[in-house]
Amino acid sequence: MKRSGSADLPLHNGHVPIWLAERMAKLGLAIVETIAMEFSTSEVIAKLANPFWFQSFGAVMGMDWHSSGITTSVLGALKRAVNPHAKDLGIYICGGKGKHSLQTPKELIEVGNKTGLNGLELSGFSKLTAKVDNTAIQDGFQLYQHNFIVNTKGEWCVIQQGMNNQSSTARRYHWHSENLRSLTNEPHTFIYGENQGQIINFTAGNAAPAREKSLLIVNESPDRIIKEINHLVMPGHHDVKMKDVNMKRLGAMLWVAHENKPEDFESLLMLRGMGPRALQSLALVSEVIYGTPTRFEDPARFSFAHGGKDGHPFPVPIKVYDETITTLQTAINRAKIGNSDKIQAINKLSEIARNAEKDFTPNTNFNALIQKERDESYKYGGRTIFGKAKPSEDKNNGQLKLF
Repeated sequence: MKRSGSADLPLHNGHVPIWLAERMAKLGLAIVETIAMEFSTSEVIAKLANPFWFQSFGAVMGMDWHSSGITTSVLGALKRAVNPHAKDLGIYICGGKGKHSLQTPKELIEVGNKTGLNGLELSGFSKLTAKVDNTAIQDGFQLYQHNFIVNTKGEWCVIQQGMNNQSSTARRYHWHSENLRSLTNEPHTFIYGENQGQIINFTAGNAAPAREKSLLIVNESPDRIIKEINHLVMPGHHDVKMKDVNMKRLGAMLWVAHENKPEDFESLLMLRGMGPRALQSLALVSEVIYGTPTRFEDPARFSFAHGGKDGHPFPVPIKVYDETITTLQTAINRAKIGNSDKIQAINKLSEIARNAEKDFTPNTNFNALIQKERDESYKYGGRTIFGKAKPSEDKNNGQLKLF
């Protein structure tokens, strides 16, 4: 068993407005379908099992870039969007939040009946992974969400989230079926959390006597069980700060999108007609699809695609969001009938941004960038949970220098 990582997130309340939820479902389906088509369903499972990629995925979809709500909203949107196409895609999403999490074993048995997979075995994995993180690992977080994602090859990942009311944080746990060995003896490749005192780890190798005799409980300090480097701790502040972003990567992407017209690149001719702002979003979506694991160390960067529903770093640009969805869906449909030109162009977009980083000196005016996005938000149908964006009275509106 490979536990691929965990993430500590500020605990946020609230809901996802319908105008954003609908778009998250459409963009999420398009991204998953593209990854499955370009790579495989195995790659979809592997990416979802990566806590850094998952956080970046949620940010590019316009959710609050760092909050616990990303987990519930993204998985809810994916389940609604992916499952109606599960037979064709070869991916099934089970479980959910609260009472829906309790239906996971039943849903997996139904998946088994449809696909020929061993539904009882999958159901057992679901129950045991929840038990490990909720009971065998007693770290102060009680699970309230459990999702089990499986493909028709029988490869799966588990994404589940626990809540700690005392620290007002949520912790997300990611599991991956790759290299399955044991569910009870050192099942975690990575396990980590902010030091909150001693915890009980019943799955540790040196806890074998306790498991065998069922009489002893092994108390260990976090220092002895912290083995993971693949852990994400999101800050408590709502606004996106420069320290949260890799400025070299963000600056290079903005330079490609805003300072160079698509016509300058032969490989991007199929994207002609898209303005700089739409290219900015599509470049970040492209990286979510094609980027390697090391590209997701700063999930906040991906909020510069479609903003956030709380207005951080800026309102969700509805018109740009819709253009991203349409472009990606068109590319998918063309690829299905043998015309892969648009898909290749979208892939090339992130490649050009990566290549630009090699000789790029980050001198982007971070505050000016965010202010420009906010000032121009009304042009793109900007919207938050508080209402629609309005024109700014700032005389420098739209004239701020980014580079």
